[in-house]
Amino acid sequence: MTALTALKDMPISFPGLFGEWSFNPDVIAIHIGHGVYWYGVILALGFLAGLLLCMRQAPKYGLTSDNVLDLVLWAVPCCILGSRVYYVLFNLDLYRNASGGLEFGRMIAIWDGGLAIYGTVIAGALVAYCFSRRRKIPFGALADLCVMGLLLGQVIGRWANFINREAFGSFTDLPWRMRLWVSSYQYIEVHPTFLYESLWNLAGLALILLVVSKGRRFDGENTAFYFLWYGLGRCWIEGLRTDSLYLFGLSFLGEPVRVSQALSFLLALAGAGLLFYQLCIRRASAISLYVNRLAEERQPASPEAEQDAPPELEDILEAHGSDSDSGSETTESDSDPAAAEIEAASEETTKKEAGPDTDAVESGLETDSDTEEERHDNP
Repeated sequence: MTALTALKDMPISFPGLFGEWSFNPDVIAIHIGHGVYWYGVILALGFLAGLLLCMRQAPKYGLTSDNVLDLVLWAVPCCILGSRVYYVLFNLDLYRNASGGLEFGRMIAIWDGGLAIYGTVIAGALVAYCFSRRRKIPFGALADLCVMGLLLGQVIGRWANFINREAFGSFTDLPWRMRLWVSSYQYIEVHPTFLYESLWNLAGLALILLVVSKGRRFDGENTAFYFLWYGLGRCWIEGLRTDSLYLFGLSFLGEPVRVSQALSFLLALAGAGLLFYQLCIRRASAISLYVNRLAEERQPASPEAEQDAPPELEDILEAHGSDSDSGSETTESDSDPAAAEIEAASEETTKKEAGPDTDAVESGLETDSDTEEERHDNP
């Protein structure tokens, strides 16, 4: 399919929905120096929104906001680099000079555009894996948190494509078709694929927050669902676009292979396979979640049961109160009726513990000693 390019200084309209009403946003938000572009502003807003969501959700995954911030410091530059490398790699012909050599200066000119979301995902996944190994955090738990922020960033970030009049689809006459101008006198009416993907990602984020994460049974479940959901949606939407990256001229069933479409299909299969294995074959339980294991480790050990005081002693303490010191002298015990009763109860308890025949044994010993004395006196 031939790639179409729309003019960035011409109006955007949706004639099937709003008639002749049009919108003509300037691609530059602030005219200072080379300009601050809306594309960068919207991407930054998407990044901040995703970051705040991850920081708020972190405790539910056994993580902290500090973990999120530490990861972001490494992930942001690596993701920008990864998205640029991915885009350039599958568009090498755009960066060749007349002699066939590569122009390095143009390859690094990120300000001229050219980023790919799958490059961001791949680079982010590698950084998150290394970070989790370094911090001894389960990769699945960290990934489950990150995909929510990623989805929110994609929901917002796609509107940067709208401002730039890019990432649109093929011709259509549907009621929600988008009209763009390719010259000062010619327009095209196309699928607003940026909107399709933004709404698809919003639905996926809602499902993760409201359904999937609440019934999570293994670390990595959110991630597997993201691969399945986003993979299916992107595989369909990519087929509508006119600016796809192609896989080095390879074709399948007579059609060139779109890189993002093929990768989306593989990710969807991987996500579905992981969910099926964990939930249907392995039958994972929520007990194994990292956050639940942390909560169990942090619970204090239950104290050993203490021996109950003798019933008689408890009754006396309740009646008179336990204000006497353990080291009080005998004279103080004798002068205090409550202390005397406590001492008597303790002696009685000791006798009971010693056995019922204690008095008899003592009297028997006294009788035997008296008998021996009588024998000595009367030979």
